[in-house]
Amino acid sequence: MADLRVAAMCLAFVGGMLGLAYASVPLYRIFCQVTGYGGTTQARENSEGIAIVDRDITVRFDTNVTPGLDWKFYPEQRSMTLKLGEVGQANFVVENHSDKAITGTATFNVTPQSAGSYFNKIACFCFTDTVVQPGGKLEMPVIYFVDPDMLNAVETKDIKTITLSYTFFQTDKPEKPLAAIARPEPSGADGG
Repeated sequence: MADLRVAAMCLAFVGGMLGLAYASVPLYRIFCQVTGYGGTTQARENSEGIAIVDRDITVRFDTNVTPGLDWKFYPEQRSMTLKLGEVGQANFVVENHSDKAITGTATFNVTPQSAGSYFNKIACFCFTDTVVQPGGKLEMPVIYFVDPDMLNAVETKDIKTITLSYTFFQTDKPEKPLAAIARPEPSGADGG
């Protein structure tokens, strides 16, 4: 009976070791994901359900105004470094240095161009009319994240810095309607 018990224990030990050998790879992978050991990226999700990975990306902010627009436009900070997938908020300030209310709209550009499709804006002031009163100042947020899928594309996997550039254009309506400015006087020759 004792020999049978020793044989069963040896068989259980061998079976356990065999099972541990097969389970060691997935267990090690889980250990690395939880601890970040061995350079494994740690996965979380942002508010948009996108995974956050342990890879830094720096976003630089560039601001411009078109000639003749008497505004000062600048980011509160020149750059931010986030994890891919992490949601960030950058604040921009516009000041009207003129003596009248001015309406403007901003367009944006992302460089390098190949990273543009991975730059996701959740909230932005771009392409909307912004009215700034004389001597006025506005703070405008941009909420964004950089999609970690950029690591899967050959042309974007090595990008470490992205530049988000905004340009403000004046969009005030002319004092006279365009139809009134462009309307020709009728001539008597054509019966008008």
